[in-house]
Amino acid sequence: MGAMVAPGIRLYGLGAIALGAVGIVWGDFALQWQPVAPWFPARTLLAYAFAAGLTIAGACVNDLNPPKDRRGVAFGAITLAALYSAVVVFMHGPLIFQHPDSFATWSGAAEQVTLVAGGLAAYACLMQRAPVPATPASSGLSLGIAAVIMMGVCLVIFGVAHFLYLDFTASMVPAWLPGSQKFWAAATGVAHIAAGIAFLTGIQRKLAAFAITAMFGSFSILVHLPLLLADPKAHMSWVMNAINLALTGAAWSVATYIASAQKAPATEQLQRALQ
Repeated sequence: MGAMVAPGIRLYGLGAIALGAVGIVWGDFALQWQPVAPWFPARTLLAYAFAAGLTIAGACVNDLNPPKDRRGVAFGAITLAALYSAVVVFMHGPLIFQHPDSFATWSGAAEQVTLVAGGLAAYACLMQRAPVPATPASSGLSLGIAAVIMMGVCLVIFGVAHFLYLDFTASMVPAWLPGSQKFWAAATGVAHIAAGIAFLTGIQRKLAAFAITAMFGSFSILVHLPLLLADPKAHMSWVMNAINLALTGAAWSVATYIASAQKAPATEQLQRALQ
């Protein structure tokens, strides 16, 4: 592979750049995906700083001329994982504390945990192939396994959410697709749950990883881009497209880690974890 960075990892970085750019243009956090109360001190300044952090880290991931050990790219990936972790803990954490019985709050946090998983998987994949590891080999391995488990749990949560909020999910499905909107809402819910189980059990994990990446990508084409084209000035549409791009990149990063780990000369621990 030399200095090449997998396209899934690059897409993950591009998603962060897109989120950062939207945040800088609007001078705000990413609406309900990054919930910060309007009264929070220095909110606008923090929004700009966070958006800049996402943009810079995403640019590091997309360094076109990375060194052979790709430590700068790996640093960008782990920085994104840290930034998204802050969103989970400090933005969604209080909502979960206030409304622990609301599944929507857990589902919203799960989207950000998915982005964390993408960063961990990208870092593990990059350091796994680094000629001179910056950390012990087991560190990248552990982070990669954690990313796979996190992604699996989040996918199950997404699938359950599709059924709990079936009418809302169906409203997002283009009416022109063959079959009813509720059918596709339910079908994608089943797909999420099946992929999550595959991630957690190891049964057809690699196939599930690339299939769920393709499904996330299709959401951009079928749902989010048409909304943006219909109203290019809508902040919500820009955020939704950026978030879905980031989620697609995160899924692809985890798929890349799974594929590379299965190909690499593996330790017994790695074989047990990913076979």
